[in-house]
Amino acid sequence: MELLAGHACFGGRQAFYRHASEEIGSPMRFSVYCPPQQAQQPVPVLFYLAGLTCTEETFMIKAGAQRYAAEHGIMLVAPDTSPRDTGIADAVQDWDFGEGAGFYLDATEEPYRARFRMESYLVRELVPLVLSHFAVLPERVGVFGHSMGGHGALVMALRHPQVFRSVSAFAPIAAPSACPWGEKAFSRYLGRNRDAWLQYDASELMKKRRTPFPDGIWIDQGLEDKFLHAQLKPESFEAACAEAAQPLTLRRHPGYDHGYYFISSFMADHLAFHARILSR
Repeated sequence: MELLAGHACFGGRQAFYRHASEEIGSPMRFSVYCPPQQAQQPVPVLFYLAGLTCTEETFMIKAGAQRYAAEHGIMLVAPDTSPRDTGIADAVQDWDFGEGAGFYLDATEEPYRARFRMESYLVRELVPLVLSHFAVLPERVGVFGHSMGGHGALVMALRHPQVFRSVSAFAPIAAPSACPWGEKAFSRYLGRNRDAWLQYDASELMKKRRTPFPDGIWIDQGLEDKFLHAQLKPESFEAACAEAAQPLTLRRHPGYDHGYYFISSFMADHLAFHARILSR
């Protein structure tokens, strides 16, 4: 693991790293905010999954989360959103597919299956790497994200509840098997069999559960989000949670759009939500 840069931030340390990934087959980058409390004792850790076109830097630069992480004593970790420099021509042609758009799944179709393994990278490699190299509490791990990363956070939590104890999202792609972004990505990464898509659809996964997160799930959604109706479909996840008896806080905010002005406006609430769960 190579330290690329480090900066003092709200009494803690913001750092950026690169490491050789066995799951991806190439170097991957991730960012870490260590709160000041970590100098004295292990702390909870919260993984943030960013959206389409983003990198490991986007959240740390734009979201304003470090201030609240320092207040609550929570470590923040943000991976890149996909492998880079894959050499796959189709992976760099579109902004909503391929590099910068890994969708937090393990691809099964050629030519993507060898490199686009973001689920395995996150759960089998990055989480263990963080737990082994930083002073964090392994039983107090949460996940949240935005848009494609909101999809990733919900799906990773539902598929790996033994890893993630808390989950929230900003404007998640809540039913990707039934929206253009998801259909484009899933058909290429996972093939034409739609049954395989459902394993990475949070709304479909929730239908098969029974109160998987009794402490609740938190979602914020802007009502001026131009992607709301065609791509995000929060009402599908809301209905699935009702069917699964899953406590859900889904807040709809007039006037807010899809970007980081929206995210930063409600970041304090998300950090407080995770702190309540991860501190117990």
